Amino acid sequence: MSWFAIRKPLPGERRLLLTVLSFVLPLALWCLVSYVPFIWHPDIKLTVAADREGVTTVYTAGDHVARSYFDEYANAVRRENEAVQAGEGTTRSGFSARRNNVKILRAVAPLAIEQGWISENQVTDNAAIFDVWEGLATGRLVSEKPELTPENLAIVQEDWQTLQAHWAEDPEHEMPSDPLLKLIPQGRLSNPVYLPEPHAVLLTGWKDWNAEPAEGRPSLPERYRHSLYIVFSGFFLAALAGVPIGILSGTYDFFSKLFEPFIDFFRYMPAPAFSTLLVAIFLAHDAPKIALVFVGTFFQLVLVVANTTRQLDYSLLEAAQTLGAKRLDLLRRVILPGITPSLYNDLRILLGWAWTWLVIAELIGVKSGLTEVIETQGRWRNFESVFPVIILIGLTGFFTDQLLANLRPLLFPWTPEAIGQKQGPLVRFYRWVTDQQVYVRDDKPTTSDPA
Repeated sequence: MSWFAIRKPLPGERRLLLTVLSFVLPLALWCLVSYVPFIWHPDIKLTVAADREGVTTVYTAGDHVARSYFDEYANAVRRENEAVQAGEGTTRSGFSARRNNVKILRAVAPLAIEQGWISENQVTDNAAIFDVWEGLATGRLVSEKPELTPENLAIVQEDWQTLQAHWAEDPEHEMPSDPLLKLIPQGRLSNPVYLPEPHAVLLTGWKDWNAEPAEGRPSLPERYRHSLYIVFSGFFLAALAGVPIGILSGTYDFFSKLFEPFIDFFRYMPAPAFSTLLVAIFLAHDAPKIALVFVGTFFQLVLVVANTTRQLDYSLLEAAQTLGAKRLDLLRRVILPGITPSLYNDLRILLGWAWTWLVIAELIGVKSGLTEVIETQGRWRNFESVFPVIILIGLTGFFTDQLLANLRPLLFPWTPEAIGQKQGPLVRFYRWVTDQQVYVRDDKPTTSDPA
């Protein structure tokens, strides 16, 4: 069969291959721009950072700077070190000078954490920081990925000699007030901060999912469950109210003219415009969030269901009337069974529509759920923590949709797309238990008894 046959389904193996490729190709492009050095990489991600005198912008390890600016930044720190070596360094003295030296020594902490020499709780532990400097200066500790440049190793050794000389005269091992040399900024080629590497997203997502939350704060799994509650509650209420109205509007012109003009008018109003009103009505917790998902889904749902109801083959209604069916019988025995498979598809698609309102819904009133993570971490430019949450939402919607799509032939075996499909043991058992074989056309030829 041709790959491009018009309106003909591809074989299962080809469909599976194309489905896999639809995910692999974007992921491959992401990896390409992240790991191949000459493709893009407009930034430098700092592994070692330093402050500069008289400059209010402060960089720390993990921050991004433009490649075009990095050399200027590093050279500014070199000039300050040259001034210190020439005796023309900072004008700080006393406590201020000692505190600045502590900051200089702690600049190695992110590198030490990444190498596993200290824990995150030891960043402010001067004894642990001194041990790292001593290990680097003597060669007992050697950094790998990232490595300290020879220039920075020389600075570590010179600063360590300064500290030893001061401590030889000071048994209390207080921090000297003479300025120490600063480590020269170094880093690696990187994507912009808004596009972290795939492995960083994966590792950070796993770490955040298993992290112990701060006291009184929900964990990421708890936030996920809360977001599921918001989406499915809003969608369920919209379906509970919208499906009957949609069916009535699609069946009776009276209800169509009564409901649809206003609904058609209202659906053009953006649901977020009602956020403050919903908070005023339902207060500031989950109720206005659920209400926003409801408002964003209900009006579209009514019109879609009404249109689906109108598309039912009218000859079925005529045949039922010929057999003596009354109005209520037409609705109950013809229209409802006739539209149910298409209605199932409509609700499956509209569930995806409901997911699109999640982020806006969780921002109104008290921020909560997964959206609070996206908003907070995004504000602090921690996109390694933002991407896993976005991907989690996408995967949840995708797998929910795929599950519902694969259940359709099982629930509606009389539909054309279900007839002729291969039936696994679970499907056969389900149809046997529910006695659904009566709905399935038997295409096998029968042989009449010659007697």
